[in-house]
Amino acid sequence: MSVPLVRLSSLDLIRGFVAVGRRMSITQAADDLCLTQSAVSRQVRALEEQLGVTLLERKSRGVRFTPAGERLFRSADGAVQQLQDVLGEIRRDSAHQQAVTISASIGIAGLWLLPRLGRLQQAHPDIEVRLSATNEVVDMSDGQVDLAMRYCPRSVAPAGAVWLFGERVVPVAHPSLGIRELQGPDALRRVHFLEFDDSRPWLQWGPWLRERGWRQVKPRGVLRFNQYDQVIHAALAGQGIALARFELVRPLIDNGQLIAVAAPPDKEETPNAYWLVRGDAHPREQVRRVAAWIEAEAAAVRD
Repeated sequence: MSVPLVRLSSLDLIRGFVAVGRRMSITQAADDLCLTQSAVSRQVRALEEQLGVTLLERKSRGVRFTPAGERLFRSADGAVQQLQDVLGEIRRDSAHQQAVTISASIGIAGLWLLPRLGRLQQAHPDIEVRLSATNEVVDMSDGQVDLAMRYCPRSVAPAGAVWLFGERVVPVAHPSLGIRELQGPDALRRVHFLEFDDSRPWLQWGPWLRERGWRQVKPRGVLRFNQYDQVIHAALAGQGIALARFELVRPLIDNGQLIAVAAPPDKEETPNAYWLVRGDAHPREQVRRVAAWIEAEAAAVRD
């Protein structure tokens, strides 16, 4: 006659008993369960009290089953092993299906990652990717974000961050504007400046002009944007000339949607670069594969 479900012994007690039976040692069972010896002993005694029988005979050098204990162990061990196997499969399936979350700024997400996601899907069709676009520096300690692309100088890059590529700033314009080179300031007087409202001087037209001795240039007008991808979309629409992060817009230049306008080069490189940060030092397989793909795509940008 079966015991009603409501009177079935706790799985914790069964697990403690099975752990002892597998090792025939309370000490080793405690190590397996990450518990103290006394805690495991209490679990076995509580099970014995519930059943009203002795399951183990305690000896100075270990334990031995009573007939009732041996009978229970044969059944309980098989049942617990089945649970272990099924739960292991479910967790593996869950890890396999769990999306890889990538955090990036709005500009990097829109201009660099999104145009490349088709290649990622072709290379790894079994991996689901979730893209989180935000200009805030996310906290990766809670496990919600697997990978982050960061834009910062080397001095503040997180420990373990992988350098992806540096940054070159070049003027870009739509082919319809007919601006292919800037040997002097005259051409700039006929166009609108597309200005990114940002504190970094190397992305601003004022410092760019002063470095070339063109501080007196008055453009036809200025359009200002608070998101960097908006600046590039305005350039694609032929609304003016923009200072572009070459590594982000290179595909648009390669396919002819934008022209990299020839101009006197910057005297110094910009201080910032792009980095890949892992949320876990030992990530799951899907995260490792996506990280390797990002690094390979970044290497192609550097070529």
